[in-house]
Amino acid sequence: MEQTLCENQPETCFLCYYKVNVKKESGEGIDLVIDFHTHCFPDQLADKAVTSLSAKAGIPAMLDGTLGDLKRSMEANCITGSVLLNIATKPSQAMNINNWATQVQDEDVISFGSIHPLCEDWVNELKRIKELGLIGIKFHPEYQEFYVDDEAMFPIYELAFDLGLVIAFHAGEDIGFPPPYHCTPERLATLLQRFKGGKIVAAHMGGYKYWDEVEKHLVGKDIYFDTSYAVGIMDSEQAKRIIFNHGYDRILFGSDSPWKDQGWSVQSIKNLGLGPEVEEAIFYKNAVRLLGL
Repeated sequence: MEQTLCENQPETCFLCYYKVNVKKESGEGIDLVIDFHTHCFPDQLADKAVTSLSAKAGIPAMLDGTLGDLKRSMEANCITGSVLLNIATKPSQAMNINNWATQVQDEDVISFGSIHPLCEDWVNELKRIKELGLIGIKFHPEYQEFYVDDEAMFPIYELAFDLGLVIAFHAGEDIGFPPPYHCTPERLATLLQRFKGGKIVAAHMGGYKYWDEVEKHLVGKDIYFDTSYAVGIMDSEQAKRIIFNHGYDRILFGSDSPWKDQGWSVQSIKNLGLGPEVEEAIFYKNAVRLLGL
């Protein structure tokens, strides 16, 4: 069903911008790229957050973690829109993170909200996320310390899906944490059996450094993978095999900015030689469909 423009400031809403300025075009010659996996922080927190996360993971940041720097990167690398995947690492952070996520949405940025598994008022906060106009939520089972298939999480997932929210998970290893890892392909497969039809995204091509297990447990199932911090790192033949065996209509372009450069990430997809139809699907068409743009 065609969505109407939002009632609140449609001129600064990415969804409305797409409908008014892009969707009305025939599509020929439009080179759209939606980066489904980015991270930013409020300006006053960005330096501390990026410095801490960089030290924990042992990797440099490509940007300073502010929204302004992300937008400069988007302009330099011809990125049409970015999805901010926000994470509440403490229960007390959820409300403020969701407020900020709403405030920074504009014609360039779509924000996901976040719920911490230990939020006492998670029911109302999930409903508020929906009311705020946020399209989905992001979970990071390592930072939030839960197993993705823990039945204690099921009521949260169920309400999120009932509200029509997309759920994105960090999947596989996290280079800042030791094993055991909390969101493996096998655990995600268990989740898929329980929540058929839920809109689920597994980051990092289904599970960072778990790509053999992705092929075994997740390929061909009803789940989206994003390409962030995976394509360009993993074996290119395995990347292509996963894309085509899983179905390129369920692959989303992502960079994991600021931890990878957006331009490098775009080129890593192009280097696979997938062809124009597949590239268009990965770079924007699949995100447009999933997000209801």
